[in-house]
Amino acid sequence: MTYEVIVSPRARAQLIALYDYIADSSTEEIADNYTSAILAHCRGLSTFPKRGAQRDNIRSGIRIFGFRRRVSIAFQIGETSVTILGVFYGGQNFEALLKEGED
Repeated sequence: MTYEVIVSPRARAQLIALYDYIADSSTEEIADNYTSAILAHCRGLSTFPKRGAQRDNIRSGIRIFGFRRRVSIAFQIGETSVTILGVFYGGQNFEALLKEGED
């Protein structure tokens, strides 16, 4: 089965902020390459969604996996889709930020 990968508005905003940060520090090309690689890594969840660590202690059903040792990606698996909940860069306290998002 192939899952649809959905990037939540929050995760999309985080990717844009990361792009802007990298572009300001280096070049737009580097920023584009890095954020595109993150998205490609996330698209890999379409065929193998149960990667990463399950983190029910943060929120029920959340899984976390890393990208290049600097990015933590939070997601949930649904019936036919995987939703990217957040893209956290460089030691952000993703646990607290994900708990804030509980509604």
